[in-house]
Amino acid sequence: MVNWHNTRLFIDHFTTTINQQAKLYKIDPALILAVIHAESHFNPLALSKTGAQGLMQLMPATAKALGVKNSFDAKQNISAGTKHLARLIRKFGGNITLVSAAYNAGEGAVKRYNGVPPFPETEVYVERVKILHQRYLAHITALPFFVPTN
Repeated sequence: MVNWHNTRLFIDHFTTTINQQAKLYKIDPALILAVIHAESHFNPLALSKTGAQGLMQLMPATAKALGVKNSFDAKQNISAGTKHLARLIRKFGGNITLVSAAYNAGEGAVKRYNGVPPFPETEVYVERVKILHQRYLAHITALPFFVPTN
């Protein structure tokens, strides 16, 4: 079992694209890093058993709706995944717990359960993103290549 409190962070991967998208969508870059880490462990060729693809594990229908031509292209994947995150952040009023739950289980499940769905995978995922988000936030504030989004 991975201990997310001390697993290696990937603060130097895809920094230009992540920073550009964070600025474009006014999202904390640490959240993007946390989602990528939680979803694919920074493997741009990741493919889940359910068919989710690339760094931010976009489902084919979501990728298509967001205009992605190649989910395994890091720039396209990060751009679409960040756009999707931004929409979820607006929809759930900035509540990162609900945003994480919706990213993992879908918006419908979060609405149905009026919060984090009681799915073990989703509960573990939400905690993983929370831990990683806090850790990335602590590290990137000192790095010159990440531009604050506020």
